[in-house]
Amino acid sequence: MVRKAMLISVGVVLAAVVLFGTGARSYLRTSGGYVRQAMKDSVPIEFQIDRARDMIRDLAPEVRKNLHAIAREEVEVQRLEERIEREKERLEREKSQIMRLRDDLDQGRDTYTYAGRTYGADQVKADLANRFNRYKTGDATLASLEQIHAARQRSLQAARQRLEGMLAARRQLEVEVENLEARRQMIAAAETTSQFHFDDSRLGRVRELITDLRTRLDVADQMVQAETDFHPEIPLDDPAAEDVIEQVSEYFGRGSVKGEELAQSR
Repeated sequence: MVRKAMLISVGVVLAAVVLFGTGARSYLRTSGGYVRQAMKDSVPIEFQIDRARDMIRDLAPEVRKNLHAIAREEVEVQRLEERIEREKERLEREKSQIMRLRDDLDQGRDTYTYAGRTYGADQVKADLANRFNRYKTGDATLASLEQIHAARQRSLQAARQRLEGMLAARRQLEVEVENLEARRQMIAAAETTSQFHFDDSRLGRVRELITDLRTRLDVADQMVQAETDFHPEIPLDDPAAEDVIEQVSEYFGRGSVKGEELAQSR
C-alpha cells in the first residue's frame, strides 16, 4: 500500500508539471495533502496503536527527569528553611544583646562592666552601633531569604502540579490506547464473522427432505395398520359365547367355579 501511494504521488507530480506548467505548485501542494493522507491511511491500525504505546513509554524518561528535579528542589528548599531558622535564632540573640546595651546606656554611667572587664560609655556606644548595623544587615538578609524561599516554594508547587498533570495525562492516554485496541479487536472479530456465508437454501432442502421422509413413513405405517385390520372372508358361524367367569379364573391361574364345586362335593 505504501509503495502504491508513492507511485501515485510521483504520477501526480508529473501530471501536474505537464498539465499546469507554472501553476503546478498550488496543485502539487493540494495533491500533497491527499498523498500524505493516503499514506497515513495505508498504515495498519494495529501498527499505529503499537506506535502510540511506544510514544507513551517514551514519556517515562521525561517523567523521571522531572521527578529528580523536583526531589532536588525539595532538598534545597528544606536546607533554605533550616538556614532561615538559624538566622532567626541568631537575630533574636543579637536583638536581646542590643536591647541590654541600650538599657545600660540609658542609665548614664561613665563605665560599664561586662564579663569581668570595664568599658567606658563611648566604647559601649560604639559596640552598640556595630551590633545594631550587623543586626540590620542580618535582618535584611533574612527578609531576602524568606522571599527566595516563598518564590521557590511557589515554583516547586507549580512543578508538582505540572508533573501530576503529566502523569494523569499519561494514564489517560494509556486508557484511551487500550480502548482503541479493544475496538480494533471487536471490529476484527466482526470482519472475521462476516467472512462466513451460510447457504440457508440448503438447510431448507434438508428440511423438505426430512418432511417428505416423515410423510412416507406415516403412510407406510397406515398401510400396515389397514392390512392388519382387513378381513378377506365373511365369517359364517356365530362366535361362541364367552364365559367371563371362566376367563377371569383362567387369567389369574385359578380353576373354574364349577370345577371347584365338584371338588368340594366329593
